[in-house]
Amino acid sequence: MPARPLLDATLQLIDAVRAALAERLGAQDVVDERTLFGCHAFMVNGKLCLGVKGEALLVRLPPAQHASVAEQPGVRELDARGGMPGYFWIDPAGYATQAQWQHWLDAALAYNPLARATPRRRRPSLPPSSSGRGPG
Repeated sequence: MPARPLLDATLQLIDAVRAALAERLGAQDVVDERTLFGCHAFMVNGKLCLGVKGEALLVRLPPAQHASVAEQPGVRELDARGGMPGYFWIDPAGYATQAQWQHWLDAALAYNPLARATPRRRRPSLPPSSSGRGPG
């Protein structure tokens, strides 16, 4: 079954994030777009930085600031159980003004160089056959 088409508001938000990253990042920075956590994610230099799901903006911020960020209006934790410190959904009311929008983008981009990259999962390799002759 094909994926459902994205809503116009989602596409507009993805384009806005894409344009903001192009404006703020240098030529040496690498931006990769992929699907993570059920959202359109923007990886900056190999690390999750921002994302879009519906009309919500995903931001990755310093885990040490988790409690204070979680208390702000229009902000929801990615994992309500607290298993993903530093990851937040920002509802449209939380990025409605130009100042709010810039705050979230700048905060996520400021943290990105300090964030840990999650290594890609590798499939386990098969052990060599005991006979040394290979499969068969």
